[in-house]
Amino acid sequence: MKINIKEQMQHYQVAGLSFSLIEEGQISKTEHFGYLESGSDKRVDDTIIFNACSISKFLTALLVMKLVEQGYFHLDEDVNNKLLSWKVPENHYTKVKKVTLRNLLCHQSGIKDPPASFSELQPMQAYPTMGEILNGQSSFCHMPIAVSYEPEREFHYSDAGFCIIQQLIEDVTGKPFSLVMDEFIFTPLNMKNSVFAPKLHDTEQYALACGHHRNGEVVPGKYPFYPYQAACGLWTTSKDLANVVLELMHALKGVSKIGICASHVNDLIQPQGCKEWTGLGVFLDGSQQEIKISSLGWGIGFQCMIVAYPYKEKGFVIMTNTDLGIHQMKGIIGEIYNAFMV
Repeated sequence: MKINIKEQMQHYQVAGLSFSLIEEGQISKTEHFGYLESGSDKRVDDTIIFNACSISKFLTALLVMKLVEQGYFHLDEDVNNKLLSWKVPENHYTKVKKVTLRNLLCHQSGIKDPPASFSELQPMQAYPTMGEILNGQSSFCHMPIAVSYEPEREFHYSDAGFCIIQQLIEDVTGKPFSLVMDEFIFTPLNMKNSVFAPKLHDTEQYALACGHHRNGEVVPGKYPFYPYQAACGLWTTSKDLANVVLELMHALKGVSKIGICASHVNDLIQPQGCKEWTGLGVFLDGSQQEIKISSLGWGIGFQCMIVAYPYKEKGFVIMTNTDLGIHQMKGIIGEIYNAFMV
């Protein structure tokens, strides 16, 4: 299938786009199109970083597996054993099953996001602490986070669950989440164009793509920041994300740059709990050597996607700075994916 990307960008009113293709266990192509802001002359290139939104959860899951290997905590222990500055409130649901890293990572912890929660940071608004978010003491979450169904009985996609993971990582390491990610993931993978908020408050230090609505207009404030980093805080490039996908593929063969064993990475891409299509921080399709993993990012002004076949050593990463208001596979992202991967 052939595609004229520039024509399709005009059709969908997509301002900027970048993608990386993985074939035979290496990045075979990285291309950039359009502009970081509609009406500007600054073109997208290797240095322009996009809001990855919920693809952050994929990197958080990989970080968790690395910390499990380091002995900081275990996937299947009660997270309250290691949480220090906040605890999951005990109730009749937690008496049956405990909240664990495993069920948090696969969105089956018994925690549902409260209505109208987890919005973007407003201009001049201060970053809340993770404790304020989890206690329902911020504008991002007006209700205290609590278990509302028996863990591992249902699937409910949850940013709150990843806030708990972030708090746990910070408690056990004694370091801010972003620094732990730098140490264990970004630095060994040479991800020089990746960063987590709140470092992005100084936008002059970074070449950020502006977010756009589907009509082509720039979103208010240009740069939607999310103060819950483990869930949605990553800004990066398609090539940096492709290097994370390559790390997963290589680690499965016992060759890891971050020093993670094949068994822990394999656990990440196995069906979890009550849903066979849910891995740890990723979603699954197929099985065994045909397994396909995916991670989608969708926020104000941005859409992006990772799809990879770990055992076939092929994958695709695409980032755009326009929210089309439709699922990734139904717009330009899906068209480019089908042109290169199907």
